[in-house]
Parts: sequence; C-alpha cells; structure tokens
Amino acid sequence: MGRTADRRGERAGTNPNSGRQETEEERADRQWGDLLQELRVAQTGVQILFGFLLAVVFQPRFADLSTVDRDIYVATVMLGSATAAALIGPVSYHRLLTGRRLKPQTVTWASRLTKIGLVLLFCTMCSALLLILRVALHNAVALWLVGGMALWFLVCWFVFPLWAIARGDGRRPSDGSSPGDAEDSGQDR
Repeated sequence: MGRTADRRGERAGTNPNSGRQETEEERADRQWGDLLQELRVAQTGVQILFGFLLAVVFQPRFADLSTVDRDIYVATVMLGSATAAALIGPVSYHRLLTGRRLKPQTVTWASRLTKIGLVLLFCTMCSALLLILRVALHNAVALWLVGGMALWFLVCWFVFPLWAIARGDGRRPSDGSSPGDAEDSGQDR
C-alpha cells in the first residue's frame, strides 16, 4: 500500500495493521480519543466503588468486623487507591506532555497505565466481593463465589479479547490484512 498526499500536502502512510491513510500524529490523535473513551468507562466504576469503600469505615457495623475482614478491607482500599491512580494517570501524563510533540509516546504509556489499572481493578473487585460475601454469608461459600466471579472477570476482560486475536477476528475480510489496528489495542511496537 502506497503513500498519498493528505489534505495539508503532507505525505501520509498507510498503517499496515489497519489500512488507514493517516500520519503518525493523526493515528496518535485517534488512538488517544479511543483510549479516553475507554478510561471514562473504567474511571466511573472505580470512583463509585472507591467512594463506597471509603464510606464503609464510618458505618457502625465496621467495629464488629473480624481482624481478617478488616485486613481484607484495608487491602481493598489500597487496591482501589492504586487502581484510581493508574486509571487517572494517563490524564496527568497527557497534560504534562501536551505541546512537546510526544503524542505517540503518550498514547503508548497511557495504554500501559490503563492495562495496569485494569489488572488492579480486577484485584479490587475480587477483594471487595470477598469482603462483602464474607460479611454476608459467614462461611466458606464466599470464597467459592468470589473464585467463580474472578474467573468470569478473567474470561470477559482478558480471555475473550485474546481469543478474538488468536482467531484473527480483527482481520478485515476484504483485504486479509493482519489483525486490526495494533496500536488501538495499546500493543507496543
């Protein structure tokens, strides 16, 4: 696939992974917009969960928790804090680097922070579920339920996307090119 002149007269290359005619900066702008949309979804959930976690300690029943449950609570709050930091980090990264002609690098690092944030969110969700179910059920069933839900999170968040990549679902049927826009998924190159 060749190179063509874009509307500004610059040379725009074809992205071999997507077939799109765009410059590196245009691709970075598009990827940044996509990443922001993804972060909005994740950040909203994290902020709501974290807000509830912070309020728990001020409830009268908190004093009745066992030492183990309090330890789980502390671990959950720390995981929630780390999750919020990782998922808000790309905004800070972008703001501090704006105007320095580093948009492609910003997208790469923001994508990495987002992946870390998703793993931390997984841990936070499992830890919060463990605490809630231990308090609600008072038995070992809680651990089995959390294990089952953790497996479901893993399948939905990681297994299905990796399976789609392995199957080649990201390919364009008309041109048989390589799987979808590798940079859109945050893959490092």
